[in-house]
Amino acid sequence: MPKHGKKYAEAAKLIDKTKLYPILEAAELVKKVSYAKFDASVETSFRLNVDPRHADEQIRGAMVLPHGTGRTQRVLVITQGPKEQEAKDAGADMVGGADMLEKIKGGWFDFDVIVATPDMMGQLGRLGKLLGPKGLMPNPKTGTVTMDLKKAVDEIKKGKVTYRTDKEGNIACMIGKTSFTAEQLAENWQALYDVILKARPAAVKGQYIKNVVLSASMAPSIKVDHAV
Repeated sequence: MPKHGKKYAEAAKLIDKTKLYPILEAAELVKKVSYAKFDASVETSFRLNVDPRHADEQIRGAMVLPHGTGRTQRVLVITQGPKEQEAKDAGADMVGGADMLEKIKGGWFDFDVIVATPDMMGQLGRLGKLLGPKGLMPNPKTGTVTMDLKKAVDEIKKGKVTYRTDKEGNIACMIGKTSFTAEQLAENWQALYDVILKARPAAVKGQYIKNVVLSASMAPSIKVDHAV
């Protein structure tokens, strides 16, 4: 029984597995090998020479991609008092305090990102077991715990992405859709690459970025030449 379907196998034939593709060429190819009938997400994965068990080798942050992600993010703002109106004016999809926390406690997750003001983190922290595993807990490092709600919501709506090393030392991040031009995908990738490169921990010896791949939803991955 084959591991992948016929369409995947056909797409895989277009990729030279021994080649490291320059990013623009990889972006052109990722569009070509995507056989999904929908506007598939394009993701890049970095395999890094880091040990995330050490706090100083954990890489985490957020950035706004030059061309956004092509995905509409539903933003929930957890705050109270006058800040609720500020969040609504900023374009948040949902705004609330204790009422929203009760809904989440009851199993409601119809949102993609939570932004919270610092005064609400004590109450939000009690939902850590629900939000943590889903990657939804707000964090100051990614700009989702802040008093500047306008900036936070605006950046998320413009295509802000968060990135962090997993327990194996890999970073996977969406950089667009197959409907993007190859140039847009390449520029988004380059912006993320530059940020990850600058985040190199001082403790890392030798090669920092081991390998990088680009892939569309359900499609085979393409190795990217990151040494340029």
